[in-house]
Amino acid sequence: MSNSHIDQLAEELLKIETLPEMKTFLKALLTAEEYETVPLRLQIVKLLKNGVSQREIVKELGVGIATVTRGSKEILLNHFKNV
Repeated sequence: MSNSHIDQLAEELLKIETLPEMKTFLKALLTAEEYETVPLRLQIVKLLKNGVSQREIVKELGVGIATVTRGSKEILLNHFKNV
């Protein structure tokens, strides 16, 4: 996927002003599975940033260690500085 496609997606997301509009947009954009897993991945990143261990996250959220490890890579890459 090219950076221009990511830029276009980000620009569209930035245009959305309300929570109901965002939910509608996300439901239209994502599959049902993605709609469930993307917010879960955000929770993983937040917990990691708060110093919760990977094993604790696995227990708390009921996800696999590989899913949590992927979230830890996001932390290392500093993609979610303001989450």
